[in-house]
Parts: sequence; C-alpha cells; structure tokens
Amino acid sequence: MTTAVLNSVLLLASLGLIAAVVLYAVSKKFYVYENPLIAEVEDLLPGANCAGCGLPGCKAFAEKLVNTEDIADLFCPVGGNEVMKLVSEKLGKVVAEKEPTIAVLRCQGSCDVRPKTSEFQGPKSCAISAMIYGGETDCQYGCLGYGDCVEVCKFDAMYVDKVSGMPVIISEKCTSCGACVSACPKGIIEMRPKNKRDLKIYVGCLNEDKGGIAKKACALACIGCSKCEEICPKGAVTMHNNLAYIDPVFCTLCRKCVDICPTHSIVETNFPPKKEKVAEKTEAKLTLEKSKIDA
Repeated sequence: MTTAVLNSVLLLASLGLIAAVVLYAVSKKFYVYENPLIAEVEDLLPGANCAGCGLPGCKAFAEKLVNTEDIADLFCPVGGNEVMKLVSEKLGKVVAEKEPTIAVLRCQGSCDVRPKTSEFQGPKSCAISAMIYGGETDCQYGCLGYGDCVEVCKFDAMYVDKVSGMPVIISEKCTSCGACVSACPKGIIEMRPKNKRDLKIYVGCLNEDKGGIAKKACALACIGCSKCEEICPKGAVTMHNNLAYIDPVFCTLCRKCVDICPTHSIVETNFPPKKEKVAEKTEAKLTLEKSKIDA
C-alpha cells in the first residue's frame, strides 16, 4: 500500500516537472520582447481608452508613439497638448500642438420648432431608425433624438433633454474624443475649435431641402437665402446644396451673419449680449413697468 502511494506521488511529481520544463521551453520559444518605453508612455496617457486618437486604446496608442519615428500627426484629444508635451519629452520626438476642439450639435430641431408628423415603433436607436426610417418629423436631416451619442460618451459630457428631446453637450466635460461624432448616423455632430471662452458661431442646421420645404419642417431651418454668405467680410461662409456652412478657420466671430439670418439658424455661444439688444430689453422693461403704473 505504501509503495503504491509513493509511486503515485513520484508519478505526479514527474508529470509536474515535465510540464514545468515544457512551459519554460514554450515561454522562451514564443517570448515577445516589449519595449519598456511603451508602458512608461502609457502611464502618461489619460487611460480613457476612448479611441479618440484613432486607435483601439491607450496601450495601442503608446505602442504607435514609441514605434513611429515621426509622431507629428499623432495626437491624444483627451490629454491634449499638455499630455503630448510630456510624451514628447519622454521620447525625444517632436509633437504638433493643436487647437482644442469641442463637439457641437448642428441641429436645433427641438419639439417646439420641429413638430412630429409620425411615430417610430421600432427600437429606440438612432442607428436602427436611420437605416429603416426617416425620422418622426418632416426633416430627414435632423437629430433623431434617441441618444446613441449619449450612450457612447465615456465622460458624461452629454445628456438628452427631456423637454426639447435633443442631446445637450456639456462643454466643460467634453474631451473631444469624437465618439459621439462616430455614433451619430445623421452626421449632425461636428468637432469645432473651442476658442477662448468657448465662443463659437456655426450653422445649426443640415437640411438641404429648398427654403420653403425646410422652413415648413423646422422653424429654425437654413433656407439657403445666402444673406450670411454675402455679408461675411472674410469669406468664411459658403453655400452648398441650399445650405450655409461657416468655416471656423476663416471665421473671425464678428457675428454679422448671426444678425442677418432670417430664420435664426446660425448659433452663437457664450457671447455677451450686444449693446443694442440690451438697450431694446431695457426699453421694453421700462415700457412694461410704465403700463403697469398707468393701469
């Protein structure tokens, strides 16, 4: 009995030893060397794994940075210029400084200006709806409102407003990763320069229908009147397919296009009220108070 137990123990020990030798040999045979710089660069990155750099995650981006001679075209939108500067110092390679960008929603078709004319009975997904359905309004270009963009945002920088039915972008939280841009089947989310104080001017409409049709579908639709193009002193506004587009590279934020737009389809953000607008509001307030006194 004792001999049988001993033999069993020796057999198991022998099998364990053989397995260990085989595993060691295999590990040496298929060992893949990894440059320690990759781990060091990965530690400098934000770790968001958002694919904003165009690669599946921060580790893949770190490998690309280490193994690429010229990294001027590589950029981490979440970390921004500060992180890329640290990477440059670590690797001794030149990186290009880029202007911060932010996501903007190029649609103002909330429920009060873009009435529903039908109801989608399928899954509440923008991707699915865009494939089999034109949308619940007469505008075939606007936001579908199901929040695919919100679901992919890893930074809680977006939410769907319950009143308007439209996504809202929280500027302070947006990291410019571009996930929402990729997720939107209508292509209505665009990355634009953030500028100082987050000042932006852009056309909040993508409706390419002719003026009358577009206006009927949405009160804030661009009607292709070209007034903004004519008044722009820098040639930043161009017309294409009945739709105006403001190029952020040439736009000087003068706001002339905003004032002349008859449908208010041009959006301006974070600008102080113009003096004449303040005066108009003050005058209206005084008139209202005077009418109350007279009454």
